[in-house]
Amino acid sequence: MSDGTAAVEDLDVRLERHRTELTGYCYRMLGSSFEAEDAVQDTMVRAWRSHEKFEGRSSLRSWLYRIATNVCLDMLNAGNKRARPMDLTDATPLAQAALAPRPDHTWLEPMPDARVLPTVGDPAEAAVAKESVRLAFMAALQQLPPKQRAVLILREVLAWKASEVAELLGTSVASVNSALQRARATLAERSEQGADAAVSDALDEEQRGLLERYVAAFEGYDMTALTALLHEDAVMTMPPFDLWLRGTPDITGFMTTLGSACAGSRLLPVEVNGLPGFAQYKPDPETGGLTAWAIQALETSGGRITGLHCFLDTQRWFPLFGLPLQFETEADEVQQGE
Repeated sequence: MSDGTAAVEDLDVRLERHRTELTGYCYRMLGSSFEAEDAVQDTMVRAWRSHEKFEGRSSLRSWLYRIATNVCLDMLNAGNKRARPMDLTDATPLAQAALAPRPDHTWLEPMPDARVLPTVGDPAEAAVAKESVRLAFMAALQQLPPKQRAVLILREVLAWKASEVAELLGTSVASVNSALQRARATLAERSEQGADAAVSDALDEEQRGLLERYVAAFEGYDMTALTALLHEDAVMTMPPFDLWLRGTPDITGFMTTLGSACAGSRLLPVEVNGLPGFAQYKPDPETGGLTAWAIQALETSGGRITGLHCFLDTQRWFPLFGLPLQFETEADEVQQGE
């Protein structure tokens, strides 16, 4: 093997080591799983093409973050702010519920943990990383101007020094500190207004029991059991539809009326946005098997479910999570889930 070939292969390996954390960074910046992966791929291509000019003036990691930041800022120039349904409209009473879709670019998108959360040995660091991709925090990030968003992520989530962020953005430390202060104030204001939903507890024995009871209630379509697990002010969202529901009567009422076709569904566990979640397959009358219906992300607090977020664009989400779109029989699903 020639030295040139070895150098190219070595560079590829070194770049790939940073893919997961860069995807997490771009995802926090953009709010879109697919745009994040596109941004990282663009970053890798730019780095590969210009590596000879790099000459090691900073660490490879910080250089990649500089490229990724520029890519994301360019993508954000259009000004689109991805959101959750509750960021756009008021809750709809069940009697007025209608399923009106909005375009894909409207919505904050789900992301498998494995694609954005690097394996780290420090439990505290891992906890911060999980918190920073949860849906409520992600939605709050999207309300910040792009450069404030970058500063907050680099300083608060990734623990960069102000001087390092200033160098990356080509600005002063004072400017970085000012942007961070404004970003913190915006997030604090949203939290006071109730925009920041309760986050998940650590997946301890109590929460595992809650999830087991949820699976039993949902698969059994037992609304009495489900009501006992939901917080009285729980919310349910269903992107790409802008409809969202608040409170157990409206949630269970929806599930037994407009959502009644979900009876007989099966749930497979997934890890999504730092939260416990499930891939929902509902019965397919045509095949007698099961068909992909939703990626569910659950927010919990105090031993109850506070948020049930169902992402319904199955053609996009199930392949992203490495899951099939169909099971020919229920037995196939059971075997897949074991």
